Amino acid sequence: MRKIAVFPGSFDPITLGHFDIIERAVPLFEKVIVAIGNNSNKEYMFPLEKRMEWLKEAVEKFPNVEVDFFEGLTIDYCAKRKAPYIIRGLRNPADFEFEKAIAHINRTLAKKSVETVFFLTSSGKSFISSSLVREIIKYKGDYKVLVPSAVKI
Repeated sequence: MRKIAVFPGSFDPITLGHFDIIERAVPLFEKVIVAIGNNSNKEYMFPLEKRMEWLKEAVEKFPNVEVDFFEGLTIDYCAKRKAPYIIRGLRNPADFEFEKAIAHINRTLAKKSVETVFFLTSSGKSFISSSLVREIIKYKGDYKVLVPSAVKI
């Protein structure tokens, strides 16, 4: 079995916290697919094309990272891409409880063919979230200290 992992998210926009997870996952997997999912419950600040552009530029130094997008269930996308691993980042205990439930559901629905791998965000980045970054952008604050240099508004 190849070590292919999917790191799903909205990346609206990609943050240094996301980048931290990608950077730490790169040496552990043959391929990391950073996949922008379409969450029907979310209203996005940035169009898919812009988020894809930022992600591609942010990860261009990693030869084993691919950027893609998908609609539907993450486990269906994993099956399509033959990826037995899902990467998720954890910032705090609330993230863990939320992500644990999703991981159990995914493993059940995928008949144990998909395993979720959790990464704790580095302590200096654990306070960063896309929603806070969007709020800072909305009010014209200095968002650049929270995102990779590829993110230019």
